[in-house]
Amino acid sequence: MKIGELAHETKLTTKTIRYYENIGLIPEPDRDVNDYREYTNQAIQRLLFIRDAQATGLTLTEIASILELREEGQGTCNHVVELLERHLRDLDKHLKELRKTRKQLAALTERARSLNPAHCTDPIRCQTIAIGARTTTTTPEPVHHLDHAAHSSK
Repeated sequence: MKIGELAHETKLTTKTIRYYENIGLIPEPDRDVNDYREYTNQAIQRLLFIRDAQATGLTLTEIASILELREEGQGTCNHVVELLERHLRDLDKHLKELRKTRKQLAALTERARSLNPAHCTDPIRCQTIAIGARTTTTTPEPVHHLDHAAHSSK
Protein backbone atom coordinates (compact mmCIF):
# COMPACT_ATOMS: atom_id res chain seq x y z
CA MET A 1 0.00 0.00 0.00
CA LYS A 2 1.04 3.59 -0.53
CA ILE A 3 1.74 6.03 2.28
CA GLY A 4 -1.63 7.77 1.89
CA GLU A 5 -3.46 4.48 2.40
CA LEU A 6 -1.27 3.70 5.41
CA ALA A 7 -2.01 7.12 6.87
CA HIS A 8 -5.73 6.54 6.40
CA GLU A 9 -5.59 3.08 8.02
CA THR A 10 -3.61 4.28 11.05
CA LYS A 11 -5.14 7.77 11.37
CA LEU A 12 -1.64 9.26 11.26
CA THR A 13 -0.39 11.89 8.85
CA THR A 14 1.99 11.04 6.05
CA LYS A 15 4.43 13.50 7.60
CA THR A 16 4.33 11.55 10.89
CA ILE A 17 4.87 8.26 9.07
CA ARG A 18 7.88 9.67 7.22
CA TYR A 19 9.24 11.03 10.51
CA TYR A 20 8.90 7.64 12.20
CA GLU A 21 10.68 6.13 9.23
CA ASN A 22 13.50 8.72 9.44
CA ILE A 23 14.11 8.06 13.14
CA GLY A 24 13.97 4.30 12.71
CA LEU A 25 10.69 3.51 14.47
CA ILE A 26 9.44 1.82 11.34
CA PRO A 27 11.70 0.19 8.79
CA GLU A 28 12.18 1.90 5.47
CA PRO A 29 9.74 0.26 3.06
CA ASP A 30 10.52 -1.17 -0.32
CA ARG A 31 9.98 1.13 -3.26
CA ASP A 32 8.06 0.37 -6.44
CA VAL A 33 9.23 1.16 -9.98
CA ASN A 34 8.00 4.76 -9.62
CA ASP A 35 10.03 5.09 -6.39
CA TYR A 36 6.85 5.26 -4.28
CA ARG A 37 7.00 3.70 -0.85
CA GLU A 38 5.24 0.34 -0.65
CA TYR A 39 4.09 -0.55 2.87
CA THR A 40 2.90 -3.92 4.15
CA ASN A 41 0.20 -4.80 6.67
CA GLN A 42 3.02 -5.21 9.21
CA ALA A 43 3.57 -1.43 8.96
CA ILE A 44 -0.06 -0.89 9.97
CA GLN A 45 0.37 -3.01 13.09
CA ARG A 46 3.63 -1.33 14.05
CA LEU A 47 2.21 2.18 13.60
CA LEU A 48 -0.91 1.30 15.59
CA PHE A 49 1.33 0.05 18.40
CA ILE A 50 3.37 3.27 18.29
CA ARG A 51 0.21 5.38 18.33
CA ASP A 52 -1.30 3.41 21.22
CA ALA A 53 1.97 3.48 23.19
CA GLN A 54 2.17 7.25 22.80
CA ALA A 55 -1.41 7.51 24.07
CA THR A 56 -0.24 5.91 27.33
CA GLY A 57 2.37 8.64 27.72
CA LEU A 58 5.40 6.72 26.50
CA THR A 59 8.00 8.73 24.61
CA LEU A 60 9.24 7.80 21.17
CA THR A 61 12.57 6.83 22.72
CA GLU A 62 10.80 4.49 25.14
CA ILE A 63 8.71 3.05 22.34
CA ALA A 64 11.87 2.47 20.31
CA SER A 65 13.36 0.55 23.25
CA ILE A 66 10.29 -1.72 23.33
CA LEU A 67 10.44 -2.30 19.59
CA GLU A 68 14.16 -3.05 19.81
CA LEU A 69 13.57 -5.69 22.49
CA ARG A 70 10.84 -7.23 20.33
CA GLU A 71 13.14 -7.34 17.31
CA GLU A 72 15.78 -9.09 19.42
CA GLY A 73 13.20 -11.70 20.37
CA GLN A 74 13.10 -10.65 24.02
CA GLY A 75 10.02 -10.23 26.16
CA THR A 76 8.86 -6.69 26.69
CA CYS A 77 6.33 -6.97 29.50
CA ASN A 78 8.71 -6.26 32.40
CA HIS A 79 10.31 -3.38 30.52
CA VAL A 80 6.89 -1.86 29.74
CA VAL A 81 5.81 -2.22 33.38
CA GLU A 82 8.97 -0.38 34.49
CA LEU A 83 8.33 2.41 32.00
CA LEU A 84 4.69 2.77 33.01
CA GLU A 85 5.57 2.75 36.72
CA ARG A 86 8.11 5.53 36.12
CA HIS A 87 5.46 7.54 34.30
CA LEU A 88 3.04 6.99 37.18
CA ARG A 89 5.64 8.26 39.68
CA ASP A 90 6.32 11.29 37.49
CA LEU A 91 2.61 11.95 37.13
CA ASP A 92 2.05 11.66 40.89
CA LYS A 93 4.88 14.13 41.48
CA HIS A 94 3.41 16.52 38.92
CA LEU A 95 -0.05 16.22 40.47
CA LYS A 96 1.42 17.01 43.88
CA GLU A 97 3.07 20.12 42.44
CA LEU A 98 -0.17 21.12 40.73
CA ARG A 99 -2.12 20.74 43.99
CA LYS A 100 0.47 22.95 45.74
CA THR A 101 0.23 25.55 42.96
CA ARG A 102 -3.57 25.44 43.11
CA LYS A 103 -3.49 25.97 46.88
CA GLN A 104 -1.19 28.98 46.43
CA LEU A 105 -3.41 30.45 43.71
CA ALA A 106 -6.52 29.94 45.82
CA ALA A 107 -4.86 31.75 48.75
CA LEU A 108 -3.69 34.56 46.46
CA THR A 109 -7.19 34.89 45.01
CA GLU A 110 -8.70 35.04 48.48
CA ARG A 111 -6.23 37.74 49.55
CA ALA A 112 -6.86 39.64 46.32
CA ARG A 113 -10.57 39.78 47.08
CA SER A 114 -9.81 41.57 50.35
CA LEU A 115 -7.50 44.20 48.82
CA ASN A 116 -8.78 47.68 48.14
CA PRO A 117 -8.18 48.61 44.48
CA ALA A 118 -7.87 52.27 45.53
CA HIS A 119 -4.62 51.37 47.32
CA CYS A 120 -3.03 50.16 44.11
CA THR A 121 -1.17 53.22 42.90
CA ASP A 122 1.67 51.59 40.99
CA PRO A 123 0.84 51.99 37.28
CA ILE A 124 3.16 49.11 36.34
CA ARG A 125 2.38 46.35 38.83
CA CYS A 126 -0.80 44.97 40.28
CA GLN A 127 -0.75 44.91 44.07
CA THR A 128 -2.23 41.42 44.06
CA ILE A 129 0.61 39.96 42.03
CA ALA A 130 3.26 41.97 43.89
CA ILE A 131 1.96 40.63 47.19
CA GLY A 132 1.55 37.10 45.87
CA ALA A 133 5.07 36.94 44.48
CA ARG A 134 6.60 37.75 47.88
CA THR A 135 4.42 35.58 50.07
CA THR A 136 3.85 31.90 50.49
CA THR A 137 1.17 30.91 52.97
CA THR A 138 1.44 33.82 55.38
CA THR A 139 -0.84 36.82 55.37
CA PRO A 140 0.79 39.54 53.32
CA GLU A 141 1.70 42.94 54.59
CA PRO A 142 0.38 45.88 52.57
CA VAL A 143 2.53 46.98 49.66
CA HIS A 144 3.45 50.65 49.74
CA HIS A 145 3.85 51.85 46.18
CA LEU A 146 5.95 54.84 45.23
CA ASP A 147 4.30 57.98 44.01
CA HIS A 148 5.93 57.96 40.57
CA ALA A 149 5.30 61.66 39.95
CA ALA A 150 7.12 62.64 43.14
CA HIS A 151 9.79 60.01 42.57
CA SER A 152 10.59 61.12 39.02
CA SER A 153 11.09 64.77 40.03
CA LYS A 154 14.04 63.84 42.26
